[in-house]
Amino acid sequence: MLFLKKSPKNSFELSMIKDLVQAVQEETLAPIVSSYNERIRPLLDCIDRLRNLKVMQEGIQLPTIVVVGDQSSGKSSVLESLAGISLPRGQGICTRVPLIMRLQSHPSPKPEVSLEFNGRVVPTDEDHIAQAISVATDEIAGRSKGISNVPLTLIVKKNGVPDLTMVDLPGITRVPVHGQPEDIYEQISAIIMEYIKPEESIILNVLSATVDFSTCESIRMSQKVDKMGERTLAVVTKADKSPEGLLEKVTADDVNIELGYVCVRNRIGDESYEEARAVEATLFETHPLLSKIHKSMVGIPVLAQKLVQIQATIISKCLPDIVRKINDKLTASVAELNKLPQQLHSVPEAVTAFMRIISSAKESLRKIFIRGEFDEYPDEKEMHCTARLAEMLSDYYGDLQFISIKVEQKQKFLEEEISILEEAKGISLPNFLHRTAFLTSLQKMVKAISATPAGFVNKFWEYLQGVLVSVLMKHSDNYPQLQSSISRAAQSLVSKKREQSVDWVLQIIEMEKLTDYTCNPEYAATWHDLMRSQDRFMIIMNDCTKSTTLEIDGIGEVEVGHLRNHLVVAQQAFDLKMRMTAYWKIVLRRLVDSMALHLLFSIQNLVNKDMETEMVNELMGTHRGALERMLEESPSIAGKRYRLNASIKLLRESKEIVAEIMDKIAAYAD
Repeated sequence: MLFLKKSPKNSFELSMIKDLVQAVQEETLAPIVSSYNERIRPLLDCIDRLRNLKVMQEGIQLPTIVVVGDQSSGKSSVLESLAGISLPRGQGICTRVPLIMRLQSHPSPKPEVSLEFNGRVVPTDEDHIAQAISVATDEIAGRSKGISNVPLTLIVKKNGVPDLTMVDLPGITRVPVHGQPEDIYEQISAIIMEYIKPEESIILNVLSATVDFSTCESIRMSQKVDKMGERTLAVVTKADKSPEGLLEKVTADDVNIELGYVCVRNRIGDESYEEARAVEATLFETHPLLSKIHKSMVGIPVLAQKLVQIQATIISKCLPDIVRKINDKLTASVAELNKLPQQLHSVPEAVTAFMRIISSAKESLRKIFIRGEFDEYPDEKEMHCTARLAEMLSDYYGDLQFISIKVEQKQKFLEEEISILEEAKGISLPNFLHRTAFLTSLQKMVKAISATPAGFVNKFWEYLQGVLVSVLMKHSDNYPQLQSSISRAAQSLVSKKREQSVDWVLQIIEMEKLTDYTCNPEYAATWHDLMRSQDRFMIIMNDCTKSTTLEIDGIGEVEVGHLRNHLVVAQQAFDLKMRMTAYWKIVLRRLVDSMALHLLFSIQNLVNKDMETEMVNELMGTHRGALERMLEESPSIAGKRYRLNASIKLLRESKEIVAEIMDKIAAYAD
């Protein structure tokens, strides 16, 4: 009969709850009075106490009967008949705030009535309920005709009322009247949707018999969240005003009301509630049209009985799931609270916390800088530092090669070498390759690429600074008051390391200019391979009938016709060129290899030694007050700690309430 989200089959407790509900449903219920017996009443008390604790603010939905209806649909009259009390009436919206009605059957002949709102309990009596509700509503929503989402709770303990808890919402109106905001419809719709959207909510849709059900705004809203009507019950008011065709309306069910219809007659004038029920019973027994409607679909007592049964069923289905959600939410909140930084009360505690930040940050940096592990940043490629460094070094080598090629392309083949040899000649034996010529050529090549290593170093340390600051910010996230000092220290450290690297690069460049040396056998082998083309080169130089192009392995095709005017030095120039080509390959690789080793060594020193020293000097030296600032918890962390503590307190109280009910259920089962 009732569709709800399935709860986990929890067991023993769920079984016991179902047994109790079944016992209630098997009783012969007297109209209005006999709804829950003393064994089932605690379940509803449990839900009401959880609602009072505002456990729904924790995302835990409670089973709720939500009363909705268009303005003037007779919603207030239905609730008055169920509760046996008078509610505010008048033109326009009577209910301007969610009214939580807690009806409790009470053996005493004297009713007990009270209102709860804004943290206060205000006692009242039957004669002044409507006035008290109006005063409380004005206090919550203001004296104008506006509405509010802040609930007002009405507790009615009275002999003869059904044990029910319902939430009465403002009636739906599309056209604002004087004093109402222009968006009154949107405001009411938002409140209604908030209450009826959860699957734990049962929608009591109040419809007037005088209108076409399919045109009712309340039907349209309920169908948005309950398309098949599996958790919607309709109560049709004013049956006596429009009996024609009512039977067809409630039996055809054109608007999908799965839980059924109950037709009622509104109380008129000064009728007492007992008189109104008697008139209603006579009406549905004797009226020529209304008497044809089945007895299970007419009268306030039937409505009360259905609501009681629905409420029993929904609680039995939802309570085990509520228990699970409370436990899950409590566990999650405690875990989240434990993740917050420890509240610090002294400078030694602040020092310990600071060193813990440095230690954890160092381990993360070792992972991403040294060991090439990136499990902490699986999707952030910029944090995969060993891979990015390898790419940067590859690009660096490519840049060096590109610049070298551009330098060679500026002049014709061997022109530069011939010029150098002409200037390096002296009073000496001919056909000797002067070392001065080779060094001059080498120095020109080194000068051409000298800016590239320094540029690469700056680029690398800029990248490393971004990674370093990001890691440190992540590990100091709980202490935002420290982050400016930590960031400043990181930037200062990287600046120092950058200067060291630039100085080292300048030294390397000067070393390469200073002399020509390598023990790498590849130099001699490459030079030997290149020199194999010298004989063909000289043949072309001496024979004007030959082609003026020459293919040299490792260099490619070159134009040599312009060299026939320099036969005296052409052979030496060719030798110089081949020696420089072979040696320059060694130089470029040496620049890249030494750069890689230097940077890896610098990174290791930064992570293992320099960073901690710099951070300690920054926070405990120049800016000593930074540690004292750690004792002042940031507003965001303090606010989060307060919210979590409040949540944990609420959830623990909720858990105790549910445990108490479960103990009672177990006792009844025994």
